[in-house]
Amino acid sequence: QGELVESGGGLVQAGGSLRLSCAASGRTFSNYPMGWFRQAPGKERDFVAAITTTGSDTFYADSVKGRFTISRDNAKNTVYLQMNSLKPEDTAVYYCAADPEGTFTSDDAWASWGQGTQVTVSS
Repeated sequence: QGELVESGGGLVQAGGSLRLSCAASGRTFSNYPMGWFRQAPGKERDFVAAITTTGSDTFYADSVKGRFTISRDNAKNTVYLQMNSLKPEDTAVYYCAADPEGTFTSDDAWASWGQGTQVTVSS
């Protein structure tokens, strides 16, 4: 099945930066598009960003466009989310996902998920 493990979350002040990592193991995730979602308390899990298998194309939610950057290193089987200019509304558990089928902005489309990493942005 494979496994996805997120890391890099934490507490940061508004305006700060964090870099999340998602390490994949158990199968070659370089064969799959990868994505990031987030879930704030009491809310649904929302699409954040996605990247194609080679990294040639990236996609972002409007709320993070221009502030977040998704990238991948297929040699390391790892995908990253660089988050700059963080805002308190970015506070959420961030999840890595792989192998979408269908509408990639919907969490129903993704077959594999990590356990999540907490990001908290203080004002």
